[in-house]
Amino acid sequence: IDSGARSEIEVLRSQIEALSAQIEQLQTSVAVLEARPRASDTATAGVQEQGGAFAGDGTNDIQDAYAQVVLIGARRNINDGLRIASPSYLESIFGKPRETLSNTCLPMTNERLAGKLKTEQVGPIRVRMLEPAIESLRNVFEKIEATDPELYSRINTAGSLCVRHIRGSPGSTSTHAFGLSVDLNIDGQLDQLGDGKTQLGLTILADFFRDEGWYWGAGFSREDSMHFEVGRDLVEQWIAEGKL
Repeated sequence: IDSGARSEIEVLRSQIEALSAQIEQLQTSVAVLEARPRASDTATAGVQEQGGAFAGDGTNDIQDAYAQVVLIGARRNINDGLRIASPSYLESIFGKPRETLSNTCLPMTNERLAGKLKTEQVGPIRVRMLEPAIESLRNVFEKIEATDPELYSRINTAGSLCVRHIRGSPGSTSTHAFGLSVDLNIDGQLDQLGDGKTQLGLTILADFFRDEGWYWGAGFSREDSMHFEVGRDLVEQWIAEGKL
């Protein structure tokens, strides 16, 4: 094959790959829309048939798809409008969570923050986080439970507070070290880090967290879609209110 034909083949191959990615994104969007409760479903949920029996909805084909792995569409833009509360920013405000960090989770020694740590059952999970973050997380879960109780019941966690450095990067503080972030998954199935994909249920949860002012780790340069952290605007609000 001559060079001109090779060039045309490469162009066609690139176009096919781009179209395949667009199809995956559309499939993800359709699945998310189908998973959301419809207004008609909500309106008729409590209507009883004669004889006192509730009208059955049949099987829920969508609920079994919550843990399905899907492509994250336009993931680098999903946090547009939100400011990240990076570890360097948090250290500039609060100082380090502890003087020395290792590869394992250690107790927080920062006096300003340690006194505001709480361990509580928040919705479907138990977390150890800063108190205002717990209250914000509770708001998120209450809205999810009211909107999609089936998804709510399947939320699991892979951890919250963990005072350590980023694994493989000594000296770089993990965002989990400040008690302002949490890792979530569906049905206890951990998401693969950095593959640009996530569980369908997490894409739905992300909308609720975004509305509350939380930043989604799916938009990191190395995708981490289980990770949700408090945005900088919320941190600044809580500081102004004397909560941090």
